[in-house]
Amino acid sequence: MASPSPLPKRNSDFLGLKKELPPRRNWLLGAASFLLPLVLWSIVSYVPWLWHPLVHVTDAGEVEMFSEGMDLPRADFDRANTQAVTEGLTPGKGVRVNPVYLPAPHEVARAFYTAFTTPPRLPGEPWLHQSLWHSIKVIASGFLLSSLVGVPLGILCGSFRFFSRLHEPFIEFFRYLPAPAFGALCVAMLGIHDAPKVAIIFIGTFFQQVLVIANTVRKVDPGLIEAAQTLGASRRKLVTRVIIPSSIPEIFTDMRILLGWAWTYLIVAEIIGATSGLTWFINQQARYRNFDNVYAAICLIGFIGLGTDILLAKLGTLIFPWRRRNRGPSFLGSLISRLIKPLKKSISNAGSATAPATVTTPTPTPAAADTPPSA
Repeated sequence: MASPSPLPKRNSDFLGLKKELPPRRNWLLGAASFLLPLVLWSIVSYVPWLWHPLVHVTDAGEVEMFSEGMDLPRADFDRANTQAVTEGLTPGKGVRVNPVYLPAPHEVARAFYTAFTTPPRLPGEPWLHQSLWHSIKVIASGFLLSSLVGVPLGILCGSFRFFSRLHEPFIEFFRYLPAPAFGALCVAMLGIHDAPKVAIIFIGTFFQQVLVIANTVRKVDPGLIEAAQTLGASRRKLVTRVIIPSSIPEIFTDMRILLGWAWTYLIVAEIIGATSGLTWFINQQARYRNFDNVYAAICLIGFIGLGTDILLAKLGTLIFPWRRRNRGPSFLGSLISRLIKPLKKSISNAGSATAPATVTTPTPTPAAADTPPSA
């Protein structure tokens, strides 16, 4: 008796170990990466029995220590009310709330608008958009200066062992020194304006930049270099015609990552003599206990960084089309495509409606000649 044929195995690569995830699953996971923290934040903010360690007094009653609008721990609130009841006094009333440093999601969402439209408290203080633009200029200046020196030096260190042994030992030592430790020296040498901030961002990114780019350049296929040397290429042409073109897509990716590092040093850099910038805005709002504006400014940094990275990634696919891979679209890429798809459709419909109609006339068939066939 013939044994039954085995059933075909189901596709168990649900986690995407060996192949790319389906586009729909890729999109859903990308959405979940943002929704899960938001759901957790909402649960902590809107479910009273989950945490809410404070009580917001709405009616002080006859309790001396209470005043309307104050927040105090639940244990103190219950203890004072119990003592008031034993003394025959009217207890106070209140609702459970979270600390002021943990605003609800809707309060932070509202702060994204009010932080830009509410004027500063003092006449000389900058608006949020002015602080944001100031921080962007500091980031751009520090990262640009770092790239002007770090990228060529990294290519030289990755291409030639002479430059590698000359520079990398000291750079390896220096990269372990925290950039904020040079704050006082930068202020002493460069003043209290934007120069020390730019210097700290430069210190925080330059030394990492040289080592990362040098390591990327070393990954160039040695066969390409040997083939160019066989054809008689000089050292200069090896670098300009072989090494740089082969490694420039990976260097572009490294620059995207290093730009994110520069943003992480912004908060530390702007503490030094700050009278503007996002760090100054965050500190001022925390001093005024407007923590919804603090969260809005922190999220704003993340949105700007993420948006910049997405734009650079899209730019990389245009500059280096041969580096495109057959992989599912990202969550944000799919979202942007879905948003602009109706716009593209409306534009194409409008163009087809206004385009002049073309009339096609049949081409006449040439008549056969009335000549008798030759004998």
